[in-house]
Amino acid sequence: MRLWELNPGLLQEHNASPSVFCAGGIAGGIEICITFPTEYVKTQLQLDEKANPPRYRSIGHCVKLTVQDHGVRGLYRGLSSLLYGSIPKSAVRFGVFEVLSNYAKDSSGKLDSKRSLICGLGAGVAEAVAIVCPMETIKVKFIHDQSSLNPKYRGFFHGVHEIIREQGLRGTYQGLTATVLKQGSNQAIRFFVMTSFRNWYLGDNTHREMNPFITAAFGAVAGAASVFGNTPLDVIKTRMQGLEAHKYKSTLDCAYQILKNEGPLAFYKGTVPRLGRVCLDVAIVFVIYEEVVKVLNRVWKTA
Repeated sequence: MRLWELNPGLLQEHNASPSVFCAGGIAGGIEICITFPTEYVKTQLQLDEKANPPRYRSIGHCVKLTVQDHGVRGLYRGLSSLLYGSIPKSAVRFGVFEVLSNYAKDSSGKLDSKRSLICGLGAGVAEAVAIVCPMETIKVKFIHDQSSLNPKYRGFFHGVHEIIREQGLRGTYQGLTATVLKQGSNQAIRFFVMTSFRNWYLGDNTHREMNPFITAAFGAVAGAASVFGNTPLDVIKTRMQGLEAHKYKSTLDCAYQILKNEGPLAFYKGTVPRLGRVCLDVAIVFVIYEEVVKVLNRVWKTA
């Protein structure tokens, strides 16, 4: 999740002008390019089941083998699917959150933390169904495909074509339930924590300016909270979207099989690289977003 998406005050400040969405897309794209290797490693560790036995001994070992077998570019396999989906995902998240928050604000126009949790949950569910599930399914399949002896996907469009040809559109919606649970809880936790910090910091002075570093720190804590709060759902979602998803009858069966065969700690596979990505996400995206908005507002002032 992007830091600028966690800050409803920014959206209100810029009146949801087109420049906000454009800046968000640019910032999100740059952030993904910088932090995607951590997402790649996280997904590989989650797919590396003990029963196989595991191929990777650690985060460093996963990076070493990937670069050794596929070069540095191997750490970016599946990147295109995230890039292609980042703009519409942001639009859905912003749109749904703003619609819900307009109804949830009190008479003074303030959104409290509890209501922001509900709005964030709604936004997360909407983006999961509309964008995230197919995007994440394709990404996971691409990453998992690379770990096989004979990768069959030659690129984004070829991979999507093959997935749909073999499994139909349904093949891009594997793990929908797990994705809805993951994205819904993810957004709910982050919006709740971020709004709580913002309201505490601003107090009664809603016009007080927030230092970018303060907001980045608040966002980092919110991101960390979501990582520790819903990584088990992220692990289940990844398994349900992998090339071996047919092994599981349902989301509950997937969770049961992981617990039975690998133990409770398996639900937290990939936590460290995911945590690293979220913290980087928060700091990088906020800085880039703010600077891009300043530039765009000079040439595209709609508010």
